[in-house]
Amino acid sequence: MSNSQSSDALLFPDSSRIFLEPHLPPKIKFSQSPDSDLPFATVTFATSLDSALALSPGAKTVLSGPQSKAMTHYLRSRHDAILIGVGTAVADDPGLNCRIAGVGGYGGQGLEGQPRPIVIDPIARWDFTESSKILALAREGRGRAPFIITGSQSVPPEKKALLERHGGKFISLDVVTSETGEHRIDWTTLLKALSKEGLKSVMIEGGGTIINSLLEPSYQHLIDSVIVTIAPTWLGQGGVVVSPKRRFNEQGVAIPASRLTDVKWYPFGEDVVLCGRIQS
Repeated sequence: MSNSQSSDALLFPDSSRIFLEPHLPPKIKFSQSPDSDLPFATVTFATSLDSALALSPGAKTVLSGPQSKAMTHYLRSRHDAILIGVGTAVADDPGLNCRIAGVGGYGGQGLEGQPRPIVIDPIARWDFTESSKILALAREGRGRAPFIITGSQSVPPEKKALLERHGGKFISLDVVTSETGEHRIDWTTLLKALSKEGLKSVMIEGGGTIINSLLEPSYQHLIDSVIVTIAPTWLGQGGVVVSPKRRFNEQGVAIPASRLTDVKWYPFGEDVVLCGRIQS
């Protein structure tokens, strides 16, 4: 494909990038601790005023305005990887690439600025095909094929071959199945596995199950930055909500699940962007 700028490229001016810089992975990779075996982890999502991501599971719900959408793609360009759960992959057939003008595939060289998609799929249920958007973009040189984190030891050979042909792969990790049948992968183990792949920063985009699990008390310390776009709308009851499990003190009294510190609020179009980090 020609490397000329694509018609669907997004513009995100330098003047809009300044406020984000303190909340992003360092541009110079080695300014992070060279001994660190964990990538810089950013949790980012768009939410309604009632903390909802979507009207219902699997329902495509537009929340953020065009400026915030371009911001999300810029954030992708600043991370080595972008991570979602299998539910989002199945529901949305996402591209998980970066469309900012000037990155690879959109006017830039090679795949520079394109993040590696990571899909958490504990039992390898995502039935991607040759025509899936994410693989089509990889073939066109406008994105990378995904790394799929799975616990399945029996990935179909044809799936494995298709993924590897596009430059992606399966990464097998231990999966814990809860009493309610939920399949979960330890976040520390998962992030260390990404670091071993040379991915030194990861942007966690969703969906709700992924974000809520990472916000649990035992994993919050893994998060380096939180960037939330808040849209001026209520979705109403019954939506997919970001709300981590409640904590209790030694007396059994409920206490807040978490709090952000170093908080900055930035008006952005009709939305507001909240940046901060988890209070330790």
